[in-house]
Amino acid sequence: MPVNTAPTPASAEPTVVIATRESRLALWQAEHVRDRLAAELGLRAELLGMTTRGDQILDRSLSKVGGKGLFVKELETALENGDARLAVHSLKDVPMDLPPGFALAAILEREDPRDAFVSNHYDQLSALPQGACVGTSSLRRVVQLKALRPDLRIEPLRGNLDTRLRKLDEGGYDAIVLAAAGLKRLGLANRIRALFDVVQMIPAAGQGALGLEVREDDEPLQQALARLSHSPTWLATHAERAVSRSLGGSCSVPLAAHATWPSPGQMHLAVALGDAENTLLPLLKAEMQAEVADTDAAEALGRLAAGRLRDAGASRYLAPLGG
Repeated sequence: MPVNTAPTPASAEPTVVIATRESRLALWQAEHVRDRLAAELGLRAELLGMTTRGDQILDRSLSKVGGKGLFVKELETALENGDARLAVHSLKDVPMDLPPGFALAAILEREDPRDAFVSNHYDQLSALPQGACVGTSSLRRVVQLKALRPDLRIEPLRGNLDTRLRKLDEGGYDAIVLAAAGLKRLGLANRIRALFDVVQMIPAAGQGALGLEVREDDEPLQQALARLSHSPTWLATHAERAVSRSLGGSCSVPLAAHATWPSPGQMHLAVALGDAENTLLPLLKAEMQAEVADTDAAEALGRLAAGRLRDAGASRYLAPLGG
């Protein structure tokens, strides 16, 4: 975990260029980080907007074209080339293992991690008629929705947040499922008809958190950014990401992992794994709780939870995916 002891850099420091995707949500996130750099670290920053492969490929699911890493690769190239010093990511889009030469310098305090039920005609999942069409391209959401309502017709839904809402408004779906964090950050909380309880629909690893990525050799910036890191979120998301890493997690694996703090120092971790090809197979679930005080303990809890899923039969679900 980053150590939050770095002194505030002088205002004479050169401007920090922040690489970001150009969607409205990504720009909000980058602007939020830019403003915190100025207010809390005395650093000037400007944005470098970029279009990633993940933004360009909208006719196929991410699991079929290379995974969520497609949203970060171009930003990492900008860091590597020196065009930017910092990249801001939705942490759930960041691969579990960063390429050599890169590091997560900080993870900001998490926004609401829950999934949101969004519909123009129905107020919750149980109100949907038999065979209703629900939009999502997240395999994690698909398997959990099917566990809750096997009758539903789940259809792919790609594009940025505004595009997904437009497709709903045009009548393509009876409802869609989105991350609550993005809707709230963009002032669109009024579009949320219901929030899924995290027991009912376990979030993705890192959902709702922002990760700040830098070059590993940029130690001055790493030390400065560590002051922005939120320790409970850092530890929780490291536990969640360790589950995914242990099971070969990517967006082709319908895996959920969510950590909470039921009492000081005690972390509770809930995980679930489904089979995207055969949604009639039951969801595998596990829960664990342990004392967690540092990153090593958080990741150890994540590995133990992954082991519980393997004991429950995860290999059957992972074998077709090479896991």
